Amino acid sequence: MNTDIDNLFKDKVLGHPAGLFVLFFTEMWERFSYYGMRALLVMFFTASLTDGGWGWPREHAFAIFGTYTSLVYLSTLIGGYFADKIIGYRYAVLVGALLMTLGHGSMALETPFFIYLGLGLLVFGSGFFKPNMTSIISEMYANKQEKKDGAYTIFYMGVNAGAFLGILLCGYFGEKVGWSWGFGLAGFFMFFGLLQFWKAQDIFGEIGLKPEKIDEKTVEIKDGEPKLNPFTNIQLVLIAISATLGLAWILNDPVAKISGGKYNLFDFNLFGLQGTNVIILTALVLFLVLLIIRLPKYDKITKDRLLAVTFFAFITIFFWAIFEQAPSSLTIFARDYTQRLLEGNAAFTFKIVNSLMTIIPLSIITWVLWLLFKKTFKKYAISNIILGFSFVIIWAIAIWMLATEFQKDIAEVPASWFGVLNSLFIIAMAPLFSKWWESKYNPNANMKYAIGMFLLGLGMACVAIGAADIAPGAKTASVSLIWLVLVYFFHTMGELCISPVALSYVSKLVPGRMIAMMFGVWYLAVAIGMKLAGVFGEASEGIAKTEGLSYFFWILTSVAVGLGVFSILSYPVIKKLMHGIK
Repeated sequence: MNTDIDNLFKDKVLGHPAGLFVLFFTEMWERFSYYGMRALLVMFFTASLTDGGWGWPREHAFAIFGTYTSLVYLSTLIGGYFADKIIGYRYAVLVGALLMTLGHGSMALETPFFIYLGLGLLVFGSGFFKPNMTSIISEMYANKQEKKDGAYTIFYMGVNAGAFLGILLCGYFGEKVGWSWGFGLAGFFMFFGLLQFWKAQDIFGEIGLKPEKIDEKTVEIKDGEPKLNPFTNIQLVLIAISATLGLAWILNDPVAKISGGKYNLFDFNLFGLQGTNVIILTALVLFLVLLIIRLPKYDKITKDRLLAVTFFAFITIFFWAIFEQAPSSLTIFARDYTQRLLEGNAAFTFKIVNSLMTIIPLSIITWVLWLLFKKTFKKYAISNIILGFSFVIIWAIAIWMLATEFQKDIAEVPASWFGVLNSLFIIAMAPLFSKWWESKYNPNANMKYAIGMFLLGLGMACVAIGAADIAPGAKTASVSLIWLVLVYFFHTMGELCISPVALSYVSKLVPGRMIAMMFGVWYLAVAIGMKLAGVFGEASEGIAKTEGLSYFFWILTSVAVGLGVFSILSYPVIKKLMHGIK
């Protein structure tokens, strides 16, 4: 496909094509809606009936949270396939945005039917949206490999700008005004993201249009591209069985727990193993068999690079399993075990800090918006007007929120507020990391992963130290909030070392025609990590009762540091497998 990529680099914003920043703001509103809703989900389920919640045990909330976030990433396999084969990247993004808008609107109604319907729509919406945004960037930078790391880091800044605003505003509305307001606000701005992208899509030239049907028997293979390796019927059967078993386990897990075992599909034993373990092991074995069958059929370079992707995917699973304690066990820690009620000077200081945290990042994002306006307003006026109007509303809501809090004598820090710190630190540090990756001091891939895992472990060590005095089985405590601030600071730097550059490495190591599907496979690894995050969160309840919360956080610290060491020791092998990709 002739995408006329060089023309995209004529109108630049901060050294990158203006089109990158159209994606930046579209992704920002999608992340606003996703993280805004997600910040409320566990708290909504566990809040008492008198507080408007469902009064669930924490274990049940963690189980459904893990399943939801896992399905969000699993659905990218469907979205990647439809985009690659049928509708193209652009229409996939638009379909995803529409489904997510409807999903958030459903959740605002708060009845069980509409909550579950909303979660289902959000799952499929994210599946169509998420992999295809990154696929558009990959095509934009097809001939600019040296700028890819920087581009993905800037894009990741947009992701976290949305997460910052979503958690800050939806979290505040949900906790202080009402759950429906928080859920509804998320859908409102998702709709703005849809309109903005729709009216500016021509900026991408021919990138992401409906793909042409390809006859794999007659297709010409480009230089450097591996030979075609279509799936056989047997391989498709293995994929179907493995995927069905894995999906059944993910769906069955919360249903079985919430129903008290009444609706457990896997209530059996085989060879001394519980039914759930039998299903998981069978799915894993079938997936490994599939890899063993397929990999030898690729040429050596492609096979080796796919093995390198597999290595990074393995570490990524555990990175997200630990990192995603933020909206689950760490949010509960913030709500029940952290001193959040501030008075006197402490309250005034928090109000000032919170105001600066709100106004400064919002001003920076608005400045980026102004730079985009100057480059694109003449050609894409309607898109810019929609985007500008949405920011007027955001500013109005933010000012109202800050003014309301200043009228109070005390300050009660919302439990969801700590999640804002992750996004705030990324907005502040993403440009620095982008410059680092483009400098001569750019670390190799293994070292980036190692640094990221060490920082992840350091963050968990901080909360482990803070929780040291919480007795086993305690339901409440008053730990200083500084420990959670440190957790999010170190975790953010770890995230910048792994998450955005991981997407870049996948796009470099994977053959061009496999990009969208391989992004979907990558998100499969993330999905496993998300479900593990829920499993870890459930385990924290049992460990907290017997050994104490601190012990749980020390376990996660050890896992993170151990994988960091493993990444360093594996460098010589992975370097050979990458065949010159840096």
